[in-house]
Amino acid sequence: MNRLDINRLGENIDRAAAYDMDNHKLFGSAYYVYQDGVELEKCYGTQTLKGDVPITGNTVFRLASMTKPITAVATLILVERGLLSLDDPIDRFLPEFGRIKIKDAQGNLSEPQKLPTLRHLLTHTSGIATIPEKFKGITPDDKKTLDSAVAFYLKGGLDYEPGTKQLYSGTAAFNVLAKIIETVSGTDYLTFLKKEILAPCEMPDTTFIPSVEQKVRMVEMHQKENGENAVFAMPEGCVFESYPCTHYLGGAGLISTLHDYANFAKMLLHQGKTKAGQILTEESVALLGSPHVSKDIMPYHERWGLGVRVITEERYRYLPKGTFGWSGAYGSHFWVDPVNRIVAVYMKNSKFDGGAGNESARNFEKAVFSSFMEE
Repeated sequence: MNRLDINRLGENIDRAAAYDMDNHKLFGSAYYVYQDGVELEKCYGTQTLKGDVPITGNTVFRLASMTKPITAVATLILVERGLLSLDDPIDRFLPEFGRIKIKDAQGNLSEPQKLPTLRHLLTHTSGIATIPEKFKGITPDDKKTLDSAVAFYLKGGLDYEPGTKQLYSGTAAFNVLAKIIETVSGTDYLTFLKKEILAPCEMPDTTFIPSVEQKVRMVEMHQKENGENAVFAMPEGCVFESYPCTHYLGGAGLISTLHDYANFAKMLLHQGKTKAGQILTEESVALLGSPHVSKDIMPYHERWGLGVRVITEERYRYLPKGTFGWSGAYGSHFWVDPVNRIVAVYMKNSKFDGGAGNESARNFEKAVFSSFMEE
């Protein structure tokens, strides 16, 4: 195991943050790194472009796709209880999907050889809602609720034979999972998350619907205009794109804080353990952080686990093999490194330089990787 030099780490993060600030990539960000009981938290800038309220560990950020790993954990909790199986076809829980067809961009229909399973949903191999052209017809009514969105995906059909490709499903596949969790648990998705994950992980500021007090702590959405910092006005009542926050998006809709998400990531590092007890078994955490997509359809240095990416090749420059984590469209990023016992979480909200591979996230990875003590 490689040990971090905490002083060097702080200096490296200072440089990464200064680069972002100097290049108008944001006006506020937060970093957290943990290794075997030693932790470092760094916050920079302000919550608003023109304000003076500093970013802290309790500033509220929009998670976007960093919602997905939480949905994956929720799924595995029900798998452990015998209520779900990763290889269950989705029509076992949502019978209407038993009649779904493969529908290409031209509208041609064909019968799938098999229906998507929960594993397909978790690994972006389901064929649900991966063709952007199909989303052009989505309406505000379709976006209103989880039920209306799932009905829209059904109408759009499958984009390919499940399991034969991996194409990113930005919200849809994990929304279907959220609907399945509601169906099996008999409760709405937010209530399920609060009881099973958010409360035991001590995540009081993680929710789909921000309170008045949380809105005061929420960072403005950063935008860049003519090379300068600006504010992007989010649609009223929405924390992810134009989806109302009352629509519990399993793939993108949560808000959270640096402190909250660090607690979630540490639960994964500690193999499902929290102060409140074990919420997942060690075997389930290992399953989540293992690759489930074959090299045949994902021949890269990373492959999809269950709601996470998994580093599978040593040639990835800044994270060791076996590391897993995810990113959000608005720039947030996290990983769990079981080899070196590290958790790292980065928070920002920007309308550019987000998602997998964003420069801010890579610079954070470099800052941590470059901070190991020399042998």
